[in-house]
Amino acid sequence: MLDRQPGCAFTMPDSPRVALVSLGCAKNLVDSEKMLGLLAEAGCAVTADEADADVIVINTCGFLEASRTEAHQVIREAIARKRDGTLRRVVVAGCLVQRDQGDILKCIDGVDALVGVNNRDDVVRAVLGNGARMPKSISLPVVTGNQAVDGAHRTTDVYLSDYHPFTQIDTARLRLTPRHYAYLRISEGCDQKCTFCTIPSIRGPMHGKPPRAVLEEARELVSDGAVEINLIGQDTTSYGLGEDKFDVGLAGLLRQLNAVDGLEWIRLMYVYPSVLTDEMLDAIADCERVCKYIDIPLQHIHDRVLKAMYRRIDRSGTERLLQRIRERIDGVAIRTTMIVGFPGETDQEFEDLVRFIREFRFDALGAFVYSQEANTPAGRMNNQIPDAVKQQRLHELMAAQQEVAFALSDERVGAELEVLVEKRAKPNEVVARHRGQAPMVDSVTYVHDCDASPGDFVTVSCVGRRGYDLIAQPTRVGQ
Repeated sequence: MLDRQPGCAFTMPDSPRVALVSLGCAKNLVDSEKMLGLLAEAGCAVTADEADADVIVINTCGFLEASRTEAHQVIREAIARKRDGTLRRVVVAGCLVQRDQGDILKCIDGVDALVGVNNRDDVVRAVLGNGARMPKSISLPVVTGNQAVDGAHRTTDVYLSDYHPFTQIDTARLRLTPRHYAYLRISEGCDQKCTFCTIPSIRGPMHGKPPRAVLEEARELVSDGAVEINLIGQDTTSYGLGEDKFDVGLAGLLRQLNAVDGLEWIRLMYVYPSVLTDEMLDAIADCERVCKYIDIPLQHIHDRVLKAMYRRIDRSGTERLLQRIRERIDGVAIRTTMIVGFPGETDQEFEDLVRFIREFRFDALGAFVYSQEANTPAGRMNNQIPDAVKQQRLHELMAAQQEVAFALSDERVGAELEVLVEKRAKPNEVVARHRGQAPMVDSVTYVHDCDASPGDFVTVSCVGRRGYDLIAQPTRVGQ
């Protein structure tokens, strides 16, 4: 969840050298790629080597306490370099700025510019120091210009505005992913209002990207070498269901993407269970290029906890939905995430969750301890669970899922799979993924005796497993 992505190389003579550190999820990664594209277009030299940079841009995650702690640490490391004279400017962008801009300025002295999530296009001005723009509606303990702040002789440029009533267009990115796969954001914000979540307060209400813009971006990514596109958003299943009034919803969008020349794999991430319809399932089942893979964060299974989370679906509805998914999509891989230690979660409610995981046998599952976040309904609930109990429950739940995952991997031995090569691991071994393995979050497939290149498709036979990962031998190579 807190993956730190390195920058990529792009050089131009006589221009400031800029490194970017991307923290957080794939949605944040898209913002980072867009900012890099803007900087490159403006003549900045984008470098992967932070030690070689004049300016560092840190695109932060502010979702959980752990992500904020990581962001503060990275910012302080950059400020230390600035004080040593090896860095000229530090720019902080992203979710943490949108959520806690005042806290950044109070806690960390030396940040040169802040860029909110709705102000990506201002990153060039922030990097070059071309002056600040701070809406009057924002109250911060900072004075822009050449004035002192809290007695300290420093200035901070602030680029921060309220939510956009539309989704920002993400074309012309300088991508941080390998060339053969990319993320395509189809929506921004969320209307679900889960009681534990800070996303609506950071990213705002749900808005979809127009279908024409999605298709244009998909074709651009394919022309740049992507053969796999992973569709992302805070809630992809609500695409076209709100005030956007597009001609097509998610099902129609999948069918249109399925017709894009050169696009081989389309993967759907961040599915919200209460709005996943049979029409959407049928589109996944019918479209040859759409991977039979659904990432559906369920968070819990006990009715009381689901109600307290305001998940808009109960256990029986969840079980019926999962059954329909498996019935309508042959060979589907289902990934989910769960939260342990939600306020008031009893031992019995937790054991119900563990039993459910053992019985349903998810293909992949991630789990997180509940994080008490300020200004959320769950953060104000009584009966907060002690950290030690939450950690113990996390360990027990993941141990149960490990048994499931290992058993499912063992059952794959002898199966034939089509995999997409990621990179070379050893002279005689490559790292790859089959359709049921999403990048960055799932296990991988190690293919022995294979000389294929990244982006190649290889048909393999599964011969074993290495922990969570599969081991395979090639049968033939082909696009």
